[in-house]
Amino acid sequence: MASNKMRDVRVEKLILNISVGESGDRLTRASRVLEQLCGQKPVLSKARYTVRQFGIRRNESIAAHVTIRGEKALEIIDRGLKVKEYELRAGNFSDTGNFGFGVDEHIDLGIKYDPSTGIYGLDFFVVLGRPGTRITKRKKCRSRVGFSHRVKKDDAMKWFQSKYQGIILN
Repeated sequence: MASNKMRDVRVEKLILNISVGESGDRLTRASRVLEQLCGQKPVLSKARYTVRQFGIRRNESIAAHVTIRGEKALEIIDRGLKVKEYELRAGNFSDTGNFGFGVDEHIDLGIKYDPSTGIYGLDFFVVLGRPGTRITKRKKCRSRVGFSHRVKKDDAMKWFQSKYQGIILN
């Protein structure tokens, strides 16, 4: 932890995504998995354009995602990193100080296997920030975060190593 509490890096939000690639029954089951995992109703994402090779049409629902904040986000991140054995690659971290990783099977996160549902992989994406980032989002007196206060790739990597005693592979 930094001596200045405004410099502390924290989790702003966690986004969980299951991309099925088609609408219908598989997408409904995938959204049920997300609801079991975090207790929130997932939002369906639509295809931006038609891709005939994949058999998807524009505006067809092809994925489900959930945004989680607060203590629940930290608990689910911990479960996901436990599956990855607290090892991430340097390429998992973006230049803006966020990181993401994937889990191949949702049952590894502690959800009981249900044959009618099947097994789904999901993507975790963690957005990190510092106190004071609200000034970019508020209505009145909107401003910008200075370069030195933004979370960068090395800040995110140091946060991951200190908070979770994580290992970063090349």
